[in-house]
Amino acid sequence: MNLWQQDKFITAWRFACQAHQGQALPGTELPYVNHLANVAMEVMSAIACDPQVANPDLAVQCALLHDTIEDTQIVHVDLAERFGIAVADGVQALSKNKKVGNKKTQMKDSLDRIQRQPREVWMVKLADRITNLQTPPGHWSMDKIAAYHDEAKLILTCLRPANEFLGTRLEKKIEAYTRFVCTKPSLAQQG
Repeated sequence: MNLWQQDKFITAWRFACQAHQGQALPGTELPYVNHLANVAMEVMSAIACDPQVANPDLAVQCALLHDTIEDTQIVHVDLAERFGIAVADGVQALSKNKKVGNKKTQMKDSLDRIQRQPREVWMVKLADRITNLQTPPGHWSMDKIAAYHDEAKLILTCLRPANEFLGTRLEKKIEAYTRFVCTKPSLAQQG
């Protein structure tokens, strides 16, 4: 079985922890790196279930670093120098380009870039959405919840071929998330 190298994991984890230092998960006091650990856990579980993953280190490193370009001061060249061009290109593809228009256009652009990367990068996006399909924040509108649900379905449609384990996990998460699309109580009903 082809597994990831622990030393590469540790190096990427430390780098991500430093890059995201002081950031919290939205709406909580929990360190943001909890999200990165969850994405990496999903990717590592998929690798353990699928010995055909060609480059587990690429998948795990991109999972740990996937938000560094989008959410910190880290840039592509920083990652390329530290982790190599494949990791830097993978993280760049996983990052939304806020210059290309609205959120829907940004997602389409990111998915197009992800699909030009190795399948290990696709796995990270599947894992990222799996971990993000939790109870939506209370301040989200029904339209935002529905759009997030639709976006998850688009991600599944575009990237499922990367890994059946993650595809099935995301499909189940989308199905479970459906309960929020039509059932979120209004503020008047809540209180």
